[in-house]
Amino acid sequence: MTLLFVALGAAVGAPARYLTDRAIQRLHRGHFPFGTLTVNVVGSLILGLAAGGTTTTTGVYALVGLGFCGALTTYSTFGYETVRLLEQRAPRRALANAAVSIAAGLGAAFAGVAIGTAVWR
Repeated sequence: MTLLFVALGAAVGAPARYLTDRAIQRLHRGHFPFGTLTVNVVGSLILGLAAGGTTTTTGVYALVGLGFCGALTTYSTFGYETVRLLEQRAPRRALANAAVSIAAGLGAAFAGVAIGTAVWR
């Protein structure tokens, strides 16, 4: 049953990632990867909420945390886009992307855990 929950969450998370990334990048036509940054920070917040509000053995966590957030967030694209910025001779943008992604993602995850724990436990 857990596998089904993960698959269902991923079936929603992957298209949500693609559509969100495209929508955000349309708003910001520059070279900075705002779309990937957005999905990673939002996914970190949602994962934190799921982790803080449930136990990691529940179907809800499998659906939301593993499936949806696993498909929504993307470390590989973050890494690729950071390297691409370096290749384009934009080291400040690459450093900003790495620093903001890590700091905002961790901050969102911590906030999500705190909120989830306070509200649902």
